[in-house]
Amino acid sequence: MGAFVIAIVYFSLAPGPDDEEVVTGTGDKIALVELKGEIIESSDIVRQIKKYREESDIKGILLRVDSPGGGVVASHEIYEEVRKTRDEGKPIVVSMGSLAASGGYYVSVGASRIVANPGTLTGSIGVISEFMRYDPLLSKIGVEETTIKSGKLKDAGSPYREMTEEDKEYFQSLMDDVHRQFIAIVEKERKLDHDSLLAFADGRVFTGEQAKKLKLVDTLGTFEDAITITSRLSGIRGKAAIVHEEKHKHGLLDLLLGETRVSGLDKLQAEFLHQPLLQYKMGHGY
Repeated sequence: MGAFVIAIVYFSLAPGPDDEEVVTGTGDKIALVELKGEIIESSDIVRQIKKYREESDIKGILLRVDSPGGGVVASHEIYEEVRKTRDEGKPIVVSMGSLAASGGYYVSVGASRIVANPGTLTGSIGVISEFMRYDPLLSKIGVEETTIKSGKLKDAGSPYREMTEEDKEYFQSLMDDVHRQFIAIVEKERKLDHDSLLAFADGRVFTGEQAKKLKLVDTLGTFEDAITITSRLSGIRGKAAIVHEEKHKHGLLDLLLGETRVSGLDKLQAEFLHQPLLQYKMGHGY
């Protein structure tokens, strides 16, 4: 009898497809895509935006951003998909949550409208790289490392030695060029004067109210306000139906066997060990 009960519970909770589409409401449809946490990779968000852009029954897209930013390339790939959606004529509105900074702001600037809460932290137009050093610890425990290289900068940034001034100048030149790219995108998309933008594009964050005054966002409002704006831009009369993807829940057997825990550890390890070298990311403290 116990085995039968476990089987019933397992099959009732067993995972289906990775992504299940949920529709709330009965009106014309707008799609909700959620970008949460650090931007490590772009494929899932790009896939969702592209899918909803190509579906004729989806009248508009609402991108909810709550992120401190992340990898330069991943952020740019999401931005390009947002911009492409707007330019192809399907409204895409960004609703900023508590934090839409650096890469979180970068992905937003290609939208048809940007809606920030007055208390949202956004901006942080800058680039960062962080390097760890292992050699002080390794020397204390008697571990030595030997590097054989061709090219004097081949091991620049290695955690096994102190950076030289030449290394620092090299990485600074990379930072400056990527920062220039970030500024150019914001300048073009927000139609801002170059010199005025340079005055505050130094990595600092702003509240939603400050960002509105600086023309970094279009309007202040809540998530519900953003839904209304998306519906209006999409030509929807009345209350829109919201379509969004929902990750499946793991079954009881997965929990008993530890699959969920292991996959979570794998994800944590990947995010810790495989951080992009160049990042549009707000600094520590978020």
